[in-house]
Amino acid sequence: MGLKRAIIILFIAFTTSPLFAQDSIPEIIYLKQTEYKELFPNRITARLFYVNTSNSLELKDRNSDLFFKLHPNKQNRIGASISFRSLTISYSFAPDFLSENKDNDDSKLFNLNLRQYFGKHWMQTLDVFSEKGFYLSDGSNSAYFPKFKNFKIGGSTSYIWNENFSFRAIVSQDEKQLKSVGSFIPRFVYYYSKFSLKTEDNFLDSDYYTFDIAFAPSYYYNFVPTKNLFISAGASVGMGLNYSTSDEESLFSLLTELNFRGAITYDINDFYLGADYSYLILNHNTDRETYVKDDIPFFQIFLGYRFKAPKKLVYKTEELNKKIKLKK
Repeated sequence: MGLKRAIIILFIAFTTSPLFAQDSIPEIIYLKQTEYKELFPNRITARLFYVNTSNSLELKDRNSDLFFKLHPNKQNRIGASISFRSLTISYSFAPDFLSENKDNDDSKLFNLNLRQYFGKHWMQTLDVFSEKGFYLSDGSNSAYFPKFKNFKIGGSTSYIWNENFSFRAIVSQDEKQLKSVGSFIPRFVYYYSKFSLKTEDNFLDSDYYTFDIAFAPSYYYNFVPTKNLFISAGASVGMGLNYSTSDEESLFSLLTELNFRGAITYDINDFYLGADYSYLILNHNTDRETYVKDDIPFFQIFLGYRFKAPKKLVYKTEELNKKIKLKK
């Protein structure tokens, strides 16, 4: 083989092989659309948000009108979340420059929310609350206890009955609802909580534990009045079992669950802004004389943007999905 011919063959091989390699790589799809939903399978959804949330307790005596409220000092938080495909991770903190958080005497609030989707119907959430510093009030008087602590971990397992309904359009905006539609969403709710009640002079030093599990059917409706405006509302009512234990007594009791949620979003292309509100109430007994209402209110204002995920991340995710046989 002559030198000239060898160089020509080598040149053709090197210049055409990348083309063949590129043809062998599947095209990345950044947008899918059905009659009811617009999907962003390979886009990363990032957003900034302001949140007001807490986990508070109201204790009521069953034999009188006496009641006490325990609510944490810090509630206002700012943070960020990021979503890619079926995974959403959120982190936030309570800065001291927000007016409600000033002069909090070493109070703390930490909240972590994780949400995962499995296939077209299953949704799993995980919530973590860690709070330090509580006000105790009886309606007319109030006292601050900086060493009172609360830790709560739990979540829910839900089945979204109607696959045309987008829950992601409500909570993470990595999907867009195109037509109005509703869905029945049965779910199991479960939480573990630990309250540490301790005063600075050690007059009180006790721990209180609760375990909650409930079955809570819910219904949500997504309303799309215009192309760029989205409104959602839903509620659940459930029943289950609570187990409460302390140094003095342990008790099983009936648990009732109420949850309300509403959301509104306005988007222009890949930018969006909106707000959502939810209120979870768990009612149960702590002992034979005390009734407890366990509240988790949540209000959020957010601003976000959807952008194309790097090709390397998409390819690595595809390889991982093939190995563990997960669907998008």
